[in-house]
Amino acid sequence: MSRAAALARSQHYFTSGEFLHELSSRVRVRTESPDPQRQPDLYEYLHDVLTPALSAMGFSCQVFDNAHPAGCPFLVARRHESDDVPTVMSYGHGDVVLGYDDQWRDGLSPWEIVVEGDRWYGRGTADNKGQHTINLAAMRHVLDERGSLGFNAVLLFETGEECGSPGLGDFCAAHRDLFAADVFIASDGPRMQPDAPTIFMGSRGAFNFTMRLNLRDGGHHSGNWGGLLSNPGVIMAHALSTMVSSSGEILVDQWKAPPMSASVQQAISRLTVGGGDSPTIDPLWGEPGHTPEERVFGTNTFEILAFETGNPRNPVNAIPPRAVAHCHIRFVTGTEASELLPALRRHLDSHGFQAIELEPAGVAMNATRLDPAHPWAQWAIESVGRTSGKEVAVLPNLGGSLPNDVFADVLGLATIWVPHSYAGCSQHAPNEHVLGSICAEALQIMTGLWWDLGAGSTPR
Repeated sequence: MSRAAALARSQHYFTSGEFLHELSSRVRVRTESPDPQRQPDLYEYLHDVLTPALSAMGFSCQVFDNAHPAGCPFLVARRHESDDVPTVMSYGHGDVVLGYDDQWRDGLSPWEIVVEGDRWYGRGTADNKGQHTINLAAMRHVLDERGSLGFNAVLLFETGEECGSPGLGDFCAAHRDLFAADVFIASDGPRMQPDAPTIFMGSRGAFNFTMRLNLRDGGHHSGNWGGLLSNPGVIMAHALSTMVSSSGEILVDQWKAPPMSASVQQAISRLTVGGGDSPTIDPLWGEPGHTPEERVFGTNTFEILAFETGNPRNPVNAIPPRAVAHCHIRFVTGTEASELLPALRRHLDSHGFQAIELEPAGVAMNATRLDPAHPWAQWAIESVGRTSGKEVAVLPNLGGSLPNDVFADVLGLATIWVPHSYAGCSQHAPNEHVLGSICAEALQIMTGLWWDLGAGSTPR
């Protein structure tokens, strides 16, 4: 019974093809949560796929309906070994985005894994079926080798993450007693670089909103009325120019990110963004005085997602009656989502744009961040580094957004994420794939991490 023997079990699981077989069976279930007709498939994944696998590991499982009108079901699995060992909460999501079946390259299907060299194609291979399959298998190998986990575990699987996790926060708050734990450890998102084991401890928040300017009921001939009627597209463009500079700097004062702590700045200084298949970084874009890494992990960013006035697909020589801009902010801890729109309202009013209407779009995800110096973060970094033999890329928070605020703020847990994908995986797009080499290494990393969690040397 040893750590090395548990790692060998995970290695055999991968090289024998068992991992590919297990993941393939999960990818075949069409858990497209954005399609309401796939609700039965979501229940099937929880009842018929995950529950038998977890029950065989000694977990008690219960599927819960979601009280939210747009919600999807949850699965909670619990294994309690002792009151004297640590308890971990983990998480995964069984749903995927739409398959876009007809948009995949010839020879590929969203619902059947196709292996081409190091790339394993299939919907959910990267987001998130592959990642939680790795974590569960690694836990199983520790259990088989040790005879016990050496820790207690409570696992939460949702099936509505790709729809914004409706009802997740309320569900966790209502069942807080089910999720009492010492630490949260899960996997989602990409590594910093494909060959760099990565840990992140939170995520930037996300807030979407719409700006509308409606001036009249219909368009009017520009020859007859040009110079007499105000153009909402022009007004909206000028309003936007007061919010963000031509180089991407945020100009709304209360949208600026708070200063980074020394530990956060130090962690970010060791990171490198871009490279490989990534787009070329524009070095002068974004908040001035910051490195590219600080801009994506340590600052707030504003994006115009879509801007429409008139009829872009069939322009006519008329002054349009209205303009609309769909916008988006990513923000770090210290910025409150509830203050973003009121701050913009004050800003626009002060610049004479009182006629522009503002409305939120969807539900904001709040920003979270666990300090890299936190004992649980340091423990996880050491474990991952020891197993991989590599320097671990440590992100204070992901540049993207996850429902981590539910686990960090609602449940009050220290949150550790160990991602098993990479930035070029085409998640949410046709030809989604995961790298087999990352999966093999991730199985080792997670087996070592779960082994160390039950070895009696964790923070308490």
